[in-house]
Amino acid sequence: MNLPSICLSIAVGAALCGPARADAPPLPRPRPADAPAVAVIEREPSACQVRLMALAQFEPMAPRPDAGGCGAADLVRVSAIQLATGAVTVTPPAELRCEMAEQLALWIRDDAMPQFAPNMLAGIENYDSYDCRARNRVKGARISEHGKGNAIDIRAFDLAGGKVVRPTDVTVPHALRDKLREAACARFTTVLGPGSDGYHEAHIHLDLAERHNGYRICHWEVNDPGAVTVAAIPLPPARPSGLNDKSTELPSK
Repeated sequence: MNLPSICLSIAVGAALCGPARADAPPLPRPRPADAPAVAVIEREPSACQVRLMALAQFEPMAPRPDAGGCGAADLVRVSAIQLATGAVTVTPPAELRCEMAEQLALWIRDDAMPQFAPNMLAGIENYDSYDCRARNRVKGARISEHGKGNAIDIRAFDLAGGKVVRPTDVTVPHALRDKLREAACARFTTVLGPGSDGYHEAHIHLDLAERHNGYRICHWEVNDPGAVTVAAIPLPPARPSGLNDKSTELPSK
């Protein structure tokens, strides 16, 4: 083999059999500027959500996972309740199970709103909706319906023009508060207010708890100025029997 042939063989061998180069892996093609960062998986609305579209302004939410007894599916965040005359804002927006949101919207639209006429109802003040906690925030108590997206606490109604009506205020007309109570107890399975347990003196609790034989709780005392309810202040836990606390003994005569 002559010298040119030897050189050609060496060149071809180096090209085909030489050590591989540590080249960087090829970069992916650039993503279009308007492409979404994460693919959004849209869910079909539930039958409840389809009904709620005619009653409220809301957005669907991802299910809350089961965590220690809390959690709920078919959750929505309600920002307003739709009326023929406009929207009743929910401040802050309430995170509720759809069926609870539906009943709240029907109660506001069909039951509560007419009671304020000729004033226009403009909003409701949401004191609490979904909240994974025990009942009345008492350690060791059963999980609240709030922890299931099944309850809302209402502190006040806002009327057009800036007037605020608190349903627990004894100076608000008795007849108005009585009508609100009557309609709430007919629609919800639990209604708690002043006089119920000492934890609901400044707001109204509404929920759709399911109980044996359809048992319902309606405990909202419509008090007048000067009235004092027995349950106005939560009682302390009972003292252990046999405990001698001299600070509670009457002075000797």
